[in-house]
Amino acid sequence: MQLDIKNINGESTGKQANLPDEIFGIEPNEHVVYLAVKQYLANQRQGTHKAKERGEITGSTKKIKRQKGTGTARAGSIKSPIFRGGGRIFGPRPRTYNQKLNRKVKALARKSALSGKAQNEEILVLEDFTFDAPSTRQYADILNSLELTGKRTLLVLSENDDNVYLSSRNIPKANVKLASDLSTYDILNNKCLILSEGAIEKITETLS
Repeated sequence: MQLDIKNINGESTGKQANLPDEIFGIEPNEHVVYLAVKQYLANQRQGTHKAKERGEITGSTKKIKRQKGTGTARAGSIKSPIFRGGGRIFGPRPRTYNQKLNRKVKALARKSALSGKAQNEEILVLEDFTFDAPSTRQYADILNSLELTGKRTLLVLSENDDNVYLSSRNIPKANVKLASDLSTYDILNNKCLILSEGAIEKITETLS
């Protein structure tokens, strides 16, 4: 697949980028994509939830009333879950929600997500650029020239560029990621994928 390479002014440079068919032109596997997104979201959970059970409540262990003759049920502890302020029955405990997914399955999911974006014409290729200093206005001008203002976009870079990242940080729905950190969720969670020339090489290198 060939796509025109644009500059930061939204104009064609006259060059074309080659997007390998084995990555950007396969038949998307929706089930694998579902598994990858589910794993990503599960792994974001902290799992630090905790509620005290009756053995962890601070309180007296004295029998609060006599066993018989009260006309009500017997009760042995104020920390019982049936009383207000008592422990919780089978309360949540800290745990990990991490899920495992095979490396080849994750790679197939990313290929499927990229192919889906390519089929829907939601991929743009931008020539490599950088800023001398962080500038939100300059990054906003790039999005405006590409007619992407207000849309959820993801710029994929080949290597870390703090000036570009800091420039995008104050713009709603504008995201920047490294090609090496790109996940299936990142691809699907953005309307338009902006790939730098170097990022295409990195993605091809990783998924080939």
